[in-house]
Amino acid sequence: MSIVRIFFSQVWAILWKDIRCELRSKQTWMGMGLFALLVLVVFNFTFDLRINDKAVVAPGALWVAFLFASMLGLGRTMTSEREQGGSLDRLLLCPIDRKAIYLAKLLGNLLFIGGVEIVALPVFVALFNLPLLVWPLVPVVVFGTLGIAIVGTLFSAMAAATRVRELLLPILVFPLIVPVVIGATRLTQALLVPALHEPPWLSLIIAFDVIFLSLAMLTFQSVIEE
Repeated sequence: MSIVRIFFSQVWAILWKDIRCELRSKQTWMGMGLFALLVLVVFNFTFDLRINDKAVVAPGALWVAFLFASMLGLGRTMTSEREQGGSLDRLLLCPIDRKAIYLAKLLGNLLFIGGVEIVALPVFVALFNLPLLVWPLVPVVVFGTLGIAIVGTLFSAMAAATRVRELLLPILVFPLIVPVVIGATRLTQALLVPALHEPPWLSLIIAFDVIFLSLAMLTFQSVIEE
């Protein structure tokens, strides 16, 4: 069996374990979904939005909902492993590539966050009554969510070992993902109100994803074993 095949079999085994645990408990996904919907409802009823205002404010509300819901799920990435009778310690004792653990956790986070986004997007369109084109939005959501998950998965491993992990994780993650959130918000606005002379936000987000994914894969072993 080749090294690449062994690596991806390890990724799949860890990912499938996380999926089965979530399907049994449904705590993370349900909590994230309800939180995202609640944020959208609050934004919709808090502001007196007219037609022109909606195109400016609504994309920000959408990405704030995605971001806060993501933090709720990312906070459970490693915390659940440490709470389940030391399952993370047993996982680290296995002859598993640490990069495989990170990649499996990242894919699991993307899966859970993506499920929430699929539910939240139709609710967003209905609440704000905006003609948002879904298919052009797909690459924005995919790469924007990937950037949030890449950074969040790495720092959730760091924060999980502390007593103030719920407070520490947003403090660590938010400053780093500001470019992703700004870029994704501006791209979403551009789908509603086309703007001239905008920076290549999507290319910048993709570059951010590539750089931070490389750094996370290189540093995860030292982070998880501290």
